[in-house]
Amino acid sequence: MNKAELIDAMAESAGLSKADAKRALDAFVGATADALKKGDRISLVGFGSFSVSERAARTGRNPQTGKEIQIAAKNVVRFKAGSELSEKVN
Repeated sequence: MNKAELIDAMAESAGLSKADAKRALDAFVGATADALKKGDRISLVGFGSFSVSERAARTGRNPQTGKEIQIAAKNVVRFKAGSELSEKVN
């Protein structure tokens, strides 16, 4: 499912216009990104939680040359599915 299909599904499910559903989705994505950028954790009961964790610097290898390279540390977004979402999928 891509963004347009998600907007269509949200509009149909909630009885909204597609424009309202798009604004709602964009607002959710923006608020989530802002909160994660500040280091906050977002928890949606039954759905899951988003958090930021730091990936340490490490040594990698260039697959073409075999030469070792240094990979810098960076922050990564993690998602842990909630129990209700896991039950629906399985």
